[in-house]
Amino acid sequence: MNNLVQAELRKITTVGLWWGLLIPTVLVALGGGLLSGGFGQLMIEFTTSAEAEQLSDVLGVTPDQWKFSLLGIGRTINIVTLFPLVFGAMAFANEIGTRTITTTFLTAQNRVQAMLAKLLVYALWGAIYGIATIAAVALGVVITSGSSQLPGAGDWAMLALACVLASILMTMFGVGLGALIPSAAGVVVLLIMYFLVVENALQFGLRLSSTPETVVGFLPNGSVNGLTGSVVVDLFMAKAGVVPEEGIDFLRIIAGAGGAQAWWLSGIIFLGWVAAAFGGGWAVMTQKDIT
Repeated sequence: MNNLVQAELRKITTVGLWWGLLIPTVLVALGGGLLSGGFGQLMIEFTTSAEAEQLSDVLGVTPDQWKFSLLGIGRTINIVTLFPLVFGAMAFANEIGTRTITTTFLTAQNRVQAMLAKLLVYALWGAIYGIATIAAVALGVVITSGSSQLPGAGDWAMLALACVLASILMTMFGVGLGALIPSAAGVVVLLIMYFLVVENALQFGLRLSSTPETVVGFLPNGSVNGLTGSVVVDLFMAKAGVVPEEGIDFLRIIAGAGGAQAWWLSGIIFLGWVAAAFGGGWAVMTQKDIT
């Protein structure tokens, strides 16, 4: 098993895909952090108006306690996790396309160990993508926001945990789908279309029809977004005073987690999707003929 893990590490580090996707990961995360910090500062300027000060008196907080930058951070993380998702999807799909999977399966003691080794290594790489993401987001927020909009140390720890966990799970989900759909171009197009278009269109349609959006929180994109989005909303609410339920729903939408469940439940739901994807890929790979 140790040799298989080392082999998987060499496969990744000797090909430029990992850093080719890590560069846009960092750039998009940094850009999102810059926008999040700027958005927070803009909202603070707005909330210092007379009307907003009256509202803050009713809620029992001062405007500088509303850390609007948190909402932008949550949405940024949700977008950036698409990169480790694509990276994970290439784990099997790319090897099947180039037929290097033949050597992997022939030299491993069995296919189960080969697949587990790949999953472990890609989970580690998902953590690396998550750490890079939260570091770049934090840098962007620090550059463009004032001290009042910066999350505290405990808040940053929760954000980092949610970001890294979401990145790992997205990478693992990609690995499973890449094994289930052994076409590099096919699986990447399918995942991007689903995560960026299909679920968002479904959520928009539910909103227009006045149907509860909670169903979205049980779908892959909605649940993984809920993992990070619900965390940032909880952190925002911890110091925001009394906010009506409609206001909380609006905050979730801004954070990119409309219709999401609690962060821990969202994580469990998406973990179920990861297990289903990898289980399907497992079934396909263990029965696949190699050439």
